[in-house]
Amino acid sequence: MTTNGCNGTSSKSELQWKVGLINSSKKYLTAESFGFKINVSGTTLKKKQTFILEQDSHEDFLYIRSHTGRYLSSDKYGNVTCETEAEERTASEKFSVEYDKNGSGRWAFRNLEHGNYLGGSEDNFKCFSKSVTEADLWIVQLSIHPQVNLRNVNRKRYAHLKDEQLQVTEVIPWGQEALIILHFEEGKYALKTYDNRFLNRDGTLSADLTDEGRYTLEIRSGANSGLAFKDVTGTYLTAVGATATMKGRNKTVSKDELFTLEDSCPQVILTSLANNKKVSTRQGVDVTANQDDEEDTDREIFQMELVKPPTDDAPGKWGFRTVDNTYWTQEPLGGIQATARDRENTSALFVVEWQGDGTIGIKANNGSYVQSRQTGQLVGLSDSLTNKEKFYVKIINRPLLLLKNEHGFVGLKSPKNEVQCSKTNYEVIFVEPSNDGHYFLKGTNGKYWRVQEDASISADGDNPEPFLLEPKDASILTIKASNGCFIKGEHNGLFRAVGQEVDATMLWEY
Repeated sequence: MTTNGCNGTSSKSELQWKVGLINSSKKYLTAESFGFKINVSGTTLKKKQTFILEQDSHEDFLYIRSHTGRYLSSDKYGNVTCETEAEERTASEKFSVEYDKNGSGRWAFRNLEHGNYLGGSEDNFKCFSKSVTEADLWIVQLSIHPQVNLRNVNRKRYAHLKDEQLQVTEVIPWGQEALIILHFEEGKYALKTYDNRFLNRDGTLSADLTDEGRYTLEIRSGANSGLAFKDVTGTYLTAVGATATMKGRNKTVSKDELFTLEDSCPQVILTSLANNKKVSTRQGVDVTANQDDEEDTDREIFQMELVKPPTDDAPGKWGFRTVDNTYWTQEPLGGIQATARDRENTSALFVVEWQGDGTIGIKANNGSYVQSRQTGQLVGLSDSLTNKEKFYVKIINRPLLLLKNEHGFVGLKSPKNEVQCSKTNYEVIFVEPSNDGHYFLKGTNGKYWRVQEDASISADGDNPEPFLLEPKDASILTIKASNGCFIKGEHNGLFRAVGQEVDATMLWEY
């Protein structure tokens, strides 16, 4: 299962964006799974309606790749196909982007070789128009998980909530304050903070979305590639002044107005079962379970990064990153210190074993479990898994969950408030973490999730019922219900706690 992954990240010499393209009739461009047929018939954004815009980092053009891995191409007669492989790309696969002169934010794609524009409806999809018509304008919808980290291209810093502003000052996006929600509505985007407030063009935050908080998207290719947010007055969001506060300022786009999007990795607080203390680096480079509470130092927070995905022969290997941009590493005598700069170093790689009860065991590179000594010092010298080797996990950078799989977003279906996984738009799920690794989940109706007799999930509880959230990748997790089964999503929207062994149907983007 893939997550945001490609959005605004580099693949060789290209920036890539996963999108859906919507025409003036509100239909999505669609690439059929078999053959090379392209039409404009999709009613929702699913796999066949997802395309990758690949920007060149040297010239101002892009390629349009379908979910089949093949590229859109046009001949001089306006016929469009999707059968070109990457190594066969020529000028007929290159497109430039132009924007609606009326300010709607819609895009037009002009073929560089023949000078014609992509457009049409249903099966009449062509690249034939010499000038832009209504049929050639497209709403571009990012086909990604909406919770991201936002990085400014020029400052090389991330946006985070500070002093009631979104400021682009963090070297590492840390804590829930760095979580940005991309809110898509009526063809435009808004930026929301973790506490559900919208960014207005003047830099203020508000609970309600108005035109002051709506932006159209533009991209720039070439040497400075990225995404720009254009406000209702025609200025672009940038980072202003010493505080680098995000607000609309300039009417032209430079590196200052360009951003990339990145997956938000799970950031956790670990509590040792041996002494009920929080793991911390507050005392220096030693990683020690010696804190009673979570201070505002960020030194009790660790980012879990999957460095080596699991294979048939070996479990996945994780790195634990600190706010100082160092990683846990096992020293020669077994002690765990936060001194590694390279997460690929074998001594900085750990196996995380989920115990199914809200705890984990952490196995160091020497094959031994990490143990908490009486002093709280962590050492990787244990052959067995007892309370000394177990840690409660609390994810702290997801106060709101937006769950998604290949069938759609997770949300409520009236009138029984059934939880389903086939929604077109995201619905907020409120998260209440406990101190023993469990989470209580609440729907937009203010009611708690609970498991019904048929293993379906409903948001109708007055009292909390525990669930387990277990990260499996940068932004993928599994959900285990109180009946001991994993929640499985099905193509008809069914969302039930029936899974025994984890497979793709039980993986959720978050």
